[in-house]
Amino acid sequence: MNKTSSLSFDPSALPNDLFIAGKWRKGSTGNRLDVADPSTGRVITSVADASEEDALAAVTAAHEAGPAWAATPPRRRSEILRRCFELMIERKQMLAELISLENGKALPDAEGEVAYAAEFFRWFSEEAVRLNGEVSVAPGGANRILVQYQPIGVSVLVTPWNFPAAMATRKIAPALAAGCTCVLKPATETPLTAYALAEIYRDAGVPDGVVNVLTTSKSGATVSAMLHDPRVRKLSFTGSTEVGRKLLREAADQIISCSMELGGNAPFIVFDDADLEKALDGAMVAKMRNGGEACTAANRFYVQEGIMDAFANGLAERMAALKVGPGYEKGVQCGPLVNQDALERIGSWVDEAAGQGASILTGGKKLDVEGYYYPPTVLKNVPSSSPLVRDEIFGPIAPLASFKSEEEVIARANDTEYGLIAYVFTEDLARGLRVSEKLEAGMIGLNRGLASDPAAPFGGVKQSGLGREGAHHGILEFCEAKYIAVTW
Repeated sequence: MNKTSSLSFDPSALPNDLFIAGKWRKGSTGNRLDVADPSTGRVITSVADASEEDALAAVTAAHEAGPAWAATPPRRRSEILRRCFELMIERKQMLAELISLENGKALPDAEGEVAYAAEFFRWFSEEAVRLNGEVSVAPGGANRILVQYQPIGVSVLVTPWNFPAAMATRKIAPALAAGCTCVLKPATETPLTAYALAEIYRDAGVPDGVVNVLTTSKSGATVSAMLHDPRVRKLSFTGSTEVGRKLLREAADQIISCSMELGGNAPFIVFDDADLEKALDGAMVAKMRNGGEACTAANRFYVQEGIMDAFANGLAERMAALKVGPGYEKGVQCGPLVNQDALERIGSWVDEAAGQGASILTGGKKLDVEGYYYPPTVLKNVPSSSPLVRDEIFGPIAPLASFKSEEEVIARANDTEYGLIAYVFTEDLARGLRVSEKLEAGMIGLNRGLASDPAAPFGGVKQSGLGREGAHHGILEFCEAKYIAVTW
């Protein structure tokens, strides 16, 4: 397996200090955090380790930049966001290689992420000039009801490692479009993409202090310090439900508005009348996007009895054919997992399912190579008690179970605390829409393995989150509605 010599840039030349008030600065702790390549386990470089004081300095920068940015004409904000989009597209190859390097995902996946991430800037550049208010007559006729949407204020944005570009731009773009300033705290596993994007914001004309970026080894204490600063008015978090619960408790002390995009346990339902090839195509996209390390990844496969054998064999054949290796190596379709802990967790879950009677159709054993590799794996007849069914896998594992009736599969699909997305494959449109309405999920992929779109509201129900990202809904998450009663 090749090393990083094929990259078009020098990783040691990347920005790796804190980005506060438009300047690169060392962390006050003096410590550094190593960033590793999951394809080899070797250190790429190190980044600054922010203290609570550094975080509050970023809040100060955002607070001081807030009034001028909020007063910036919407058209000007729009043009800056559009320039961010253009610069991301111009630097697409470098950004994709960087994502692949620090995250591990295959280069085609990384290229897709850059395009998707950039699109949030284009979408919200258009939304920035369409944040319309409302005027109506009070029902009693005594006055007019005038509603304005104003920026909510300093926003703390916390993002995960699995989509280091898209999870950042999905929050930053609507925040800036609404007139908010922000502090971004990316995951320590993948901070380099966030810092590379910070240079794009500056080059695009984002004023100093409007976007600040910091990394820290003490995420809990650092984020808590920001959430207890009364100048912070918004928290937008993407990550696990467990961490989301803790942050909601922290945010309660200052009554901070929260948007939460949390865990998922997506069911992938295939009815007997489904188009087999279409269902298999959708399964590969829904399962293997980002190597399965996605909150929207198909987690549990429920296949009706009449099509089970054909679907299981077809999926196993396709999964077995995927080329595994370093994400930045040409032709690779499935990269490594993010770290050793993920590798051990997934391996133990597969072993446990096999011990409970599940049949392994392909994969099932970690690869004996350098890096954190687990092969694409398909298991049949996985019991409902298995962690592969009950928990979020976050890896290239597809557990299959059969079902008989529509009512049965709906009940099994809804038997989870999560409700982010579900996938349904059937050639009966009435059935597809009927089942979609009954599934407890914020999003449905009906005969599609991919649903994410900057123009669509992204988010879940139950313990998969609060609020929506993307679409017009996304900018409203960063606004306060002000009502003015007026008579004229």
